[in-house]
Amino acid sequence: MDRSSGDGRLATGSESGEGAVDLVSRSRELEGISFSAILDGSAESRVQWATPDGLELVGRGVAARFTADGTDRFDRIRTQARRAFDGLAHDGPAAARPRAFGGFSFHDGHEPTPPWIGFDGASFVVPQVLVTRTDDGTWLTVVGNRRDETADRLERWHDRLTALPAMRPSGSTPGVAATRRTTSPAEWTSQVETALERIVDGRLRKVVLAQALSVELEGPIDVPATLERLRRQYPNCYRFLVGHEARGTFFGAPPERLVSKRGERVETEALAGSVPRGETPAEDEEHVERMRADAKFQHEHELVVDAIRDQLVPFARDLTVSEQTIRRLATIQHLQTPIEAILESDRHVLEIVEALHPTPAVGGVPPDAAWETIRETETFDRGWYAAPVGWFDADGDGEFAVAIRSGIATDGTVTLFAGNGIVADSDPEEEWDEVQLKYRPILDELR
Repeated sequence: MDRSSGDGRLATGSESGEGAVDLVSRSRELEGISFSAILDGSAESRVQWATPDGLELVGRGVAARFTADGTDRFDRIRTQARRAFDGLAHDGPAAARPRAFGGFSFHDGHEPTPPWIGFDGASFVVPQVLVTRTDDGTWLTVVGNRRDETADRLERWHDRLTALPAMRPSGSTPGVAATRRTTSPAEWTSQVETALERIVDGRLRKVVLAQALSVELEGPIDVPATLERLRRQYPNCYRFLVGHEARGTFFGAPPERLVSKRGERVETEALAGSVPRGETPAEDEEHVERMRADAKFQHEHELVVDAIRDQLVPFARDLTVSEQTIRRLATIQHLQTPIEAILESDRHVLEIVEALHPTPAVGGVPPDAAWETIRETETFDRGWYAAPVGWFDADGDGEFAVAIRSGIATDGTVTLFAGNGIVADSDPEEEWDEVQLKYRPILDELR
């Protein structure tokens, strides 16, 4: 049953009768289970989330769902979540608490078209069944509307998961039958030149233009297995999966944290400017030194740092911008600047997400002119690409990544996305080559 009062749509998975239904959750510890087995063989809603520092979460089913569209979607999601979480009774450790998982579209005027059918402007689910792993242990949590219901489901799922093998095969790659670009080199050159004209006349300082690559597969894709292979190749990246029943599955291994909030402490980062990895450590350093010394790379990066700082200042009583470092991944290297803040007052993580999205690393400066340029020049629908994806809990804490290095799997096809920042000194051919490099993390795991 849906409940709506003009501020979005909230549905609870086992609701009956009229009025609000409080959520109840129970947890128990697990040992020696296949962590991703909970995702197998399911046409239900399913989610997966993993951070570079070791937190891993997988869930399936829907205990509650929050959806919204339009310019006020962040507020509407918070309102719906508050209704569901205010009456929450959780019996278990804090690490295993229920969380809402999902994300937002890049544009606030998003209207789902293929391959984004089923992905609203904002959509989050509280899974009925959740497995959480931290450095302190692994827990199974079930969420429902009645204590006896959750107790029974907890025992059934505990028996089911502990009976499975502890190790899950990583699966074979689906193979690539063909690829098709949504943007030709000529179209790309025209888009970049349009952006450069707007930079010259002062309307823009930077804009991130993106492309999509449609990959026709030779066989079915096992998305959890693909994420497992990405974990081995990119252990210091996030990993996420958001699957809407029998529709598409959005997944990726983004390197960039948008925001992490724990109480009054907020952590984020500027990640902009990239060069390839070398064949040797010495070649790695040559690429890095070229990037450090290049005025274009430094300008692009500082635009991101300055914008994040300005966006956080209204929320913070203390703000720290650390020294610039290098983020090395398997195929690419980025300039990175960590940024931390202590909040001046109690805030929901979605308020910080709304303030930061989109950072100049995926949008541009100034934001309105960049968004206009993106809408007018790009030849595909960004959907949830380059937008916030992550989780939040009943306290308003949570963590979100920027959904880059991502793709959406639908009906034998995976559509991949990648983009690059365009500034005054950008060259269309060089930017094209850099975008192709960013497809590799996922594309290599499909071949």
